[in-house]
Amino acid sequence: MKDKHKPLTGLNRFAPRYWGSWLGVGLMRLLIRLPYRLQLLIGRLLGRLFELFSPYRRSIVRANLALCFPEQTPRERNLLMSQSYEALGMSIIETAAGLWAPDSFFKRHGRIDGLEHLEAAHRNGKGVLLLSGHFCSLDFAGRVLMNHHPACFTYQELRNRLLDQLTRKARQRNCRLLIHRHDIRGFIKALRAGEVVWYAPDQDQGRKNSIFAPLFDIPANTLNATTRLARLSGAAVMPFVIQRLPDAQGYQLRIEPALENFPGADEIEDATRFNALLEAQIRAHPEQYLWIHRRFKSRPPGLEKVYPPKPRRVKRRQKQAARKAKAAD
Repeated sequence: MKDKHKPLTGLNRFAPRYWGSWLGVGLMRLLIRLPYRLQLLIGRLLGRLFELFSPYRRSIVRANLALCFPEQTPRERNLLMSQSYEALGMSIIETAAGLWAPDSFFKRHGRIDGLEHLEAAHRNGKGVLLLSGHFCSLDFAGRVLMNHHPACFTYQELRNRLLDQLTRKARQRNCRLLIHRHDIRGFIKALRAGEVVWYAPDQDQGRKNSIFAPLFDIPANTLNATTRLARLSGAAVMPFVIQRLPDAQGYQLRIEPALENFPGADEIEDATRFNALLEAQIRAHPEQYLWIHRRFKSRPPGLEKVYPPKPRRVKRRQKQAARKAKAAD
C-alpha cells in the first residue's frame, strides 16, 4: 500500500495541485512579519469569513454550545460562536507564527508560570506529562514553552502532503521530539527518559481505547491513554493552562502542580478527573476552545447522534441511491 504521507521530493512538491498550498504558506509567512496587533485583526477577519462560508462546521459549533451551555440564551450562544470563530481565525496566524517566527517574537508576546513544578519533577527523576486541551493556538503556546524549557509535542498527519511535510519539519525544528499521537511506545520512552511531553487527549478518536466520562454533564468519549501513560512511565501529570490575553497582550501559560494520586483507582475515575479540569479551563475562556471538533460524535447506546452527517457522506449516499434506482429501472 502506497504511503500517502511519504515526503514529497524534487519537482513533486511543485505540482499544480500544490500551487494553492504554496501561495497560502507564502501569505502566512508574510503576515507574521506584520505588527502583532494587525496580525490578530486579520485573524479575526479570517475567522468571520470561515464562519460565513462553513455552514456544516457552524452546525457543529452550534450543537456543541447548545449541549455545553444550555443555560445560555440562543443570542448568547450565537455571540459566543462568533467569538470562537474570531479566536479560530487568530489561531491560524498564530499557528503560522508558531511554525516560522523567530524566538524573539515569543519572548515579547508569551509568558509562563509554574516552571518550578517541572524542575521539581526532574529532581525526583520523573518525566512530565503536560495535560491540556485543544485551545487556540497550540503551536504559538508551544513555542512560548520551548523558550523556557525543552519539551516533546504530538502530531497527526495532514491530508495535504505538502502542508504535512512543511509543518512537520518546522515543528521538529522547534521542539525536542515530535511523537505521533498513536505512538504509545514513543510516549512512554520519552517520559521514562525524563522528558516533558505535551499531551491533549480531549478529542473523540473513536471507541477504541476510550471510555465514556462526563464533560459538561454529557457522556464524552475520552481516551484512556492518560492513565496508561502515567501508569507505565511513572511520569508526573501536570495540568497545562493556555490563555490568550486580551488587547493583543499575547499568551499566558501556566503549569500547575502534579496531580496527586494519579493514576487513580480506575480509568473512568481518571477520565472524569481530566474532563473536570478541562471543563473548568473551558468555562474560564469558552471562546478560546476548539468548538469545531465533533467532541460528542460517539454516543452511548440509546442516545441519539447530535451532529448532522457530513456533506460528502450525504452526497455519497445520494449517488448510491441514484445508482440503485437506475439499476432497478
